[in-house]
Amino acid sequence: MDSIGRHILDLSRRGLLRGATGLAALAALAPATRAQPATARFPFTLGVASGDPWPDGFVIWTRLAPEPLQADGDMPPSPVPVAWEVAEDRRFARIAARGTAIAEPGFAHAVHVEVAGLPPGRPWFYRFRAGAHESAVGQARTAPAAGATPARLRFALAGCQHYEHGHFTAWRHIAAEPELDFVFHYGDYIYEYAGRSPGQGGWGPVVRGHLGGETMSLADYRQRYAQYRTDPDLQAAHAAHAFLPSYDDHEVDNNWAGPHSEEDGRGRFPVAVPPEVFALRKAAAFQAWYEHMPVRRAALPRGADITAYRRLDYGRLLRVNVLDTRQFRDDQPCGDGVKRACEEVFRADAQMLGTAQERWLIEGMTGSPARWNILAQQVPMMRREFRDGGIAMDKWDAYPAARQRLLDAMAERRTPNPVILSGDVHVALAATIRRRPEDTASAPVASEFTATSITSEGDGAEMTRAGEELLRRNPDIALFHRRRGYCVGEATARRLAMDFVSLPFVTRDGAPRETAARFVVEAGEAGVKAGGG
Repeated sequence: MDSIGRHILDLSRRGLLRGATGLAALAALAPATRAQPATARFPFTLGVASGDPWPDGFVIWTRLAPEPLQADGDMPPSPVPVAWEVAEDRRFARIAARGTAIAEPGFAHAVHVEVAGLPPGRPWFYRFRAGAHESAVGQARTAPAAGATPARLRFALAGCQHYEHGHFTAWRHIAAEPELDFVFHYGDYIYEYAGRSPGQGGWGPVVRGHLGGETMSLADYRQRYAQYRTDPDLQAAHAAHAFLPSYDDHEVDNNWAGPHSEEDGRGRFPVAVPPEVFALRKAAAFQAWYEHMPVRRAALPRGADITAYRRLDYGRLLRVNVLDTRQFRDDQPCGDGVKRACEEVFRADAQMLGTAQERWLIEGMTGSPARWNILAQQVPMMRREFRDGGIAMDKWDAYPAARQRLLDAMAERRTPNPVILSGDVHVALAATIRRRPEDTASAPVASEFTATSITSEGDGAEMTRAGEELLRRNPDIALFHRRRGYCVGEATARRLAMDFVSLPFVTRDGAPRETAARFVVEAGEAGVKAGGG
């Protein structure tokens, strides 16, 4: 290994050890420096959250952190009991369930309670108590009963929330959206990049800076999640609705793929970070993600491995397959970036989901009882050809064999009404997915909606020259809109409608909510249509 390689390896190891050393020092000093009990100060500074609804319950979450931006939230290295309650009403006059959970220091004093035994298909209220302190009140809805056919279901699609690039006003509007059954967060909940000062160069504007350098250690990732979670608009959205969280690349490292770091020895990075070193970083990132997300124990990471893909049914109206398009994929072909396809793109055994997850997904789409079958995932599946015939090597376009296996399975097994949800690219897109995406005469088999970012890349624009070129080259893409925002979907037995909500600015606070476009998918007719009541 040359001197540059040794330098990168040394930086990786030191970054990962830094947090562990700091936490050990804090634990050693804590008994001598802290006289107050753990709950003497208000500990619920990061708010509350719920997620992964089932017909009989959901997960409720909080984390104790009196000083959230300090190491380990400035909590002592000891377990703390946390009481919780779920009620039928916001005043908690009619308690439906209660208990006590233990906030463990090994998980940053985060609490995950899997509430069960509740009636289906209705709203519930929850709260936590530690010592004399009481948390904010959160609200969540249980899923409809297994055999039920609800008249409608409403949900939001959002992600890509770079803290530095703008205010989280979109989350304030999502919090106010009425009767959402869930919010699918497709990923990029945090960004791993080092903090910048206003006016400093780099990618995107700096409205407010990240704390610290690039996230490498568990302590780094915990602080970054805590900084994002202190935002009141994000807290309000979590308190208002149940989330289905997933992750994309920035929860770990930009454009990571399977065992490969972005620094994979190709493209802009001629020296690779060894997979065994990157595995340490992934383990820290996955633990911090689990600690801060309202997910079930099934998602508890095992070092650098995590099972985040899962399936949730909303009666017979909606089946949601939450996918993981990062952990099991092959490295990006052709050295990543946007370029014309090289020979590597056309590998017949190319993997985006991995064999186990792909088999699980196809089995779940075969004979599904749901009217609508949602593939809730991260990167666009639609065909996107750019100038000079280039494709994005980080998206499904660079893994056509993997995409074709799914589209063939949908068509051959007659999956009812497949709808793909995606994000990652910081533009709003609506597209018809054909069985052979490169052939505009091929039959449509699915529809796709891509949400723009919450803040990433700043204010944006309604249209760009690149957007006009994209629409010209790709007739199956019906919408390009580059403002910030999110999507709100409504499913009924007849149709699934998607509103593309836009904010005119995020580099200053207070942007109004605007509807940029509306598209519908009629049941039994794959493909998107503009408008509709």
